[in-house]
Amino acid sequence: MAKGKTVTAPIMENEHVKELLAILRENNAPSTQDFLAVLNQVGAMERQLDAAVKELAAMHRELNEAREQAHPVKTALQIAVKTLDKNVSVLRERLDAVKQTVIEGCKTAVGAFREKGISALDNIVRFFKMRPMLEAMRDDLGKSIRFSEATISNIELVSTEYHEAGLHIKNMVRAMAGKEAIQDAKSVGKLAKALEAPFKVERSCLVSMKKTVEAVIGNLARLEERAKPSIQKAIQTHNEQIAQAKKDAPAIERPRPANAER
Repeated sequence: MAKGKTVTAPIMENEHVKELLAILRENNAPSTQDFLAVLNQVGAMERQLDAAVKELAAMHRELNEAREQAHPVKTALQIAVKTLDKNVSVLRERLDAVKQTVIEGCKTAVGAFREKGISALDNIVRFFKMRPMLEAMRDDLGKSIRFSEATISNIELVSTEYHEAGLHIKNMVRAMAGKEAIQDAKSVGKLAKALEAPFKVERSCLVSMKKTVEAVIGNLARLEERAKPSIQKAIQTHNEQIAQAKKDAPAIERPRPANAER
């Protein structure tokens, strides 16, 4: 299977993933439900990241279609969108790495089953070394969420300041004309509202994805807990086999001294 196809195809459509799931179900393995939950959550992460990418595309369209070419809000957002592009690109790479690890783990687990039987899957989580990747994703998502929130606040601040500056200029003109000053400035302009909307949706996508990543980490922890009795039993069985082997081993006859009486 080509690496590019492995990474881009949905995780639940992968042949190795489907094969391992079938083995677990056919043998009523206790870890089936927790493992299936992990796979479904990885699939949810794929969809959530795709939604975030679509919102980024919407931001680019909003910026390109905005008529006010020199508006300070638009200038600030152009810089912010570039940062979000980079952040989402990093998240895509991390998710691809997680998916590849899952697929390779499924292949290895299926091989172990064929060699040793269903008992080889008692500690199924040992085939999936992805917790560090997920924790890194969780941290990256936290940073992106904070960046989106700061950007939304900055949009509103820049827009308010822009309108207040405009109000001051208008009042100077009105004062020179002997007219009464205008007291209220607009809080957030139409352009700011239009451009901050995709950021709010983007933040929502990232928050959902972060929750899913945390759920995957939790399910991996449950799989690890489920595996502990099996590991302890395996160690006990191994120790018992060693003790029995020593007991069954024939006594080694000591060599007699050369000068011993015959």
